[in-house]
Amino acid sequence: MSTATRRVLAALFEKEVDFEFVPVNMAAGEHKTEAYLKLNPFGQVPAFEDGDLKLFESRAITKHIADEYSGQGTNLICPAGKQKAILSLWIEVEAQKYDPAASKILWEHVFKPMFGMTADAAVLEENEGKLAKVLDVYEARLGESKYLACDCFTLADLHHLPTLGYLLDTPYKKLIESRPRVAAWVADITARPAWVKVLDMKNKQ
Repeated sequence: MSTATRRVLAALFEKEVDFEFVPVNMAAGEHKTEAYLKLNPFGQVPAFEDGDLKLFESRAITKHIADEYSGQGTNLICPAGKQKAILSLWIEVEAQKYDPAASKILWEHVFKPMFGMTADAAVLEENEGKLAKVLDVYEARLGESKYLACDCFTLADLHHLPTLGYLLDTPYKKLIESRPRVAAWVADITARPAWVKVLDMKNKQ
């Protein structure tokens, strides 16, 4: 269910990296054990190990995967120079502008009901407005470039996949469908084989 975990899985599949997936039973408190806190001191998922390197925070992990395994799979980093700076820009936009609004909508509309909690209509309305403004910016940007950072699929696009995957199953998909360029971009990136593999993993859990 974790959007952060799905973000990392998408990067691993895109880069064709062999990995071992270790489920963490959060209901049983496994994420708060001493052993797990050595991997992620905030007691959240995911935690990532690559040899003697231990990382947490999904965007840092995807950046490592893209850099460390640059010679295989999809190139998730724009070429050097100005395009690399533009990639950094859109990665920040996703993390600072898009994700806070999208995640709050998902928490209220999708996850709260799962836990028997009541959604806050005011929070939903506020963040629907915030997300709409972000997607307006995306609509304009995608008129200039096939993908957010450049004309190839990168981490800036990949980082959106987990929340988009949930939003498309809610009434808030109207925010995507009402913007033609955004809708085409979302259809493109959610159809990628790597993302389909992530969803297949979810269905097998």
